[in-house]
Amino acid sequence: MDHHHNHSHSHQITQDIKLAFFLNLTFAILEIFGGLWTNSLAILSDAVHDLGDSISLGMAWYLEKYSHKQSNFSFSYGYRRLSSLAALINTLILFIGSLYVISQAIPRVMNPEPIDAKGMILFAVLGVTVNGLAMFRLAKTTSLNARVVAWHLLEDALGWVAVLVVSIVLLFTDLYILDPILSILIAVYVLYNAIANLRQIMWLFLQAVPKNIDLQELEKNILAVEQVDSLHHTHVWSLDGEDHVLTTHVVVTENTTRTEILAIKGAIQRLGEKLNFKHMTVEIEYRNEPCCMLQHHHD
Repeated sequence: MDHHHNHSHSHQITQDIKLAFFLNLTFAILEIFGGLWTNSLAILSDAVHDLGDSISLGMAWYLEKYSHKQSNFSFSYGYRRLSSLAALINTLILFIGSLYVISQAIPRVMNPEPIDAKGMILFAVLGVTVNGLAMFRLAKTTSLNARVVAWHLLEDALGWVAVLVVSIVLLFTDLYILDPILSILIAVYVLYNAIANLRQIMWLFLQAVPKNIDLQELEKNILAVEQVDSLHHTHVWSLDGEDHVLTTHVVVTENTTRTEILAIKGAIQRLGEKLNFKHMTVEIEYRNEPCCMLQHHHD
């Protein structure tokens, strides 16, 4: 029953990402024409950003679908990491796009060009609507992939609010320098978030302990379980930012019975479930038993 619920939930995420992808792609193509038509670099900067988003949404949609495939002999944990790979490629696309926009905007600050403010307003209203709708669909999900996507859409919507404000100002004045300045601000903001995302994704790929788990606290709780003498080789990492893995070697006293060992395993299982561990391996050793791992590497 639980599995079925999970499956329909992940199907919903996939559907939401798919919808966001088609909305964004259509809109990004429209924007490129709009940017050229109105001569607005801010619109072009959002177009690059949206195009990057579309490519990454496309990958996110494809990989999110793929990442729920069952494990097999080649990928024993399944394909959960694929959605993190999508988030990584995604971030790199935004990085390159933002740098490109900045390189285009700097000469324009020195030498502003006239812009069609009415056309800009039209695109800005459209931009806020499209991105707002897509973001609203994704904001409720917990998957790292969908969260990265929702962040992009929020940035886009905010970018368009800024374009709207600037285009209204340009209706009444000819401060055309506002356009390249805004495009640089949008690009810098996107870069800043891309770097933050990159850190989070690298943390995952380097198999670091998930940020929300205190390993010392966990070890203390396991040691507090009755009959547990000591433990070593406790490793914690995450598959995709949501599902975590725990392995540990638990040493018990010589007279511990089978029933007590089962109780210890049950207690550790409950501790792990509270912290969202999807895979747990508990190796039970008696106090004077040599540990095959310890001989190679003293913990």
